[in-house]
Amino acid sequence: MLIPFFTLAMAAPARQLAFRRAAIAHLLFLSACVGIVLSDPTPQVPQFLGYGLLGAGIVQGAVLIGWRLTQLPKSQALEFLLVSPLRPNRVFLGEALVGFSRFLLIQLVGIPVFLPLVAAGILQPLDLWLLLVMPVIWGLLAGLTLTVWAYETRLMRRIGELAALLGILLYLAVGVLAGEHLKTWLDVLPSEIGELFFTLFGAIHTYNPFAVMQFWFDPICVVPVIARERALLVGGSGIFLTLGLFFRGMARLKGHFQDRHDRPISSARAAQTERIGEKPLAWWAVRRVMEYSGRSNLWLAGGFGLVYSAYILAGDRWPPWMGRAVFIIFENLGGAPMLVTGLVVLAAVPAVFQYGLWDSSVPDRCRRLELLLLTNLGPIDYWHASLAAAWRRGRGYLFVAGLIWFALLISGRASPAQIAASMSAAVLLWCFSFGVGFGAFSSGIQANGLGSLMTLGLPLLATLLVRSGIPILSALTPPGAVYAALAQPLSWTWLPGPLLLGILTIWLARRVLARCDGSLRTWYDRNQGTQPATA
Repeated sequence: MLIPFFTLAMAAPARQLAFRRAAIAHLLFLSACVGIVLSDPTPQVPQFLGYGLLGAGIVQGAVLIGWRLTQLPKSQALEFLLVSPLRPNRVFLGEALVGFSRFLLIQLVGIPVFLPLVAAGILQPLDLWLLLVMPVIWGLLAGLTLTVWAYETRLMRRIGELAALLGILLYLAVGVLAGEHLKTWLDVLPSEIGELFFTLFGAIHTYNPFAVMQFWFDPICVVPVIARERALLVGGSGIFLTLGLFFRGMARLKGHFQDRHDRPISSARAAQTERIGEKPLAWWAVRRVMEYSGRSNLWLAGGFGLVYSAYILAGDRWPPWMGRAVFIIFENLGGAPMLVTGLVVLAAVPAVFQYGLWDSSVPDRCRRLELLLLTNLGPIDYWHASLAAAWRRGRGYLFVAGLIWFALLISGRASPAQIAASMSAAVLLWCFSFGVGFGAFSSGIQANGLGSLMTLGLPLLATLLVRSGIPILSALTPPGAVYAALAQPLSWTWLPGPLLLGILTIWLARRVLARCDGSLRTWYDRNQGTQPATA
């Protein structure tokens, strides 16, 4: 029963190419992380290695597992499988196991990269198990969480967003504003309730995968037995949640497919004529990207950005009964320059991945282009549609970055020239990312690997250059230019990187616009009616 799913995954050229690119990107990422550890083998560095691998595992799980499973119900060809003897739960099982296997293979490929750290005595053999198993578990959990979120009904997603909003508010109040003064805040409650809440918040703070990584590699207070117990408890909890989400996704596949393709159009729906205007493709692109808008992530980034901006503005006048520990730790990790750079990179993610004009498979893209290429739509229409979708999805993060820039300017922690330079570099980064993404869209490249390079590889390269002892070299990279403008006094040595990037962006925009129509038609002629297995 499962053999055809694995056979298709191994035979499909597009999926094989994506798998190879993901494996190469993973190897490059691990090699860079190991290089950082070997160049600065301090006791705290393995903690950051664990954070990086855990974050990478979560992202890879979301891409390799969540992306495929969420795109699956968008194809109407699935209807034939859903009425076959396989049944919906077996279809989901087959596709999920293929995704799990591909994800696990990519994680295993990186094991030899860790051997120099073991040989140097920086890592012990047991550490390798943690660095491999924990990212795998929570990567699987991330992929299935994304899948189940997409499969749920609109009502359940609204309830989930409300729960996420309440959780974010609780995190900001407890973990950031109260911080180390949490016990004092809880003293206003009855003693039993206060102790219960304090124990609960302490458990959440202690028993999460990032806290496990921190405690495991803590050179001062680590106790091996306790570290292993925490790792087993958190890993077991992750497996339990993964199984629950797996069975929920299995049960919702058919219902989600019917919701997408068989739901009747209500006559009570608001008229769309005025919203469509003169650019129907742009209207459609924006609607598609906002179906799963990711508001929870934006609320989290916006909430923390707002609180951190208030902390920057308050300075020494920050009330003593409010927490400072989180902000001090954050300042030691890079502070406002790092946060601004991260927000700009997040804003560029939809620009480089081109949400709104992608399709889940080659056949779906062919069917859409079969209609679009018969219309009078030209390259500028595709450009505007992609631009509207990317801007709508990423603008919130730029607004949060604007809060940080404003706070730095008013507080005097950055000069007007530094703010202007950082904002200019941010605009260039976003525009360059959009040009790369639009070029991938028009040429038909499934730019998962390219997008990962832009949103993960370049920031990692900038980090390496910052730690090289010559931080100004980081300005030669797009993310590094945003960071360097705020992290150190501005000088002429910062200018070459953004200047070259601006020239490259203009050249790239003109090139992809000029070739857009021809590239789309060439791709359509090459793929129409051929190799349906490339889905």
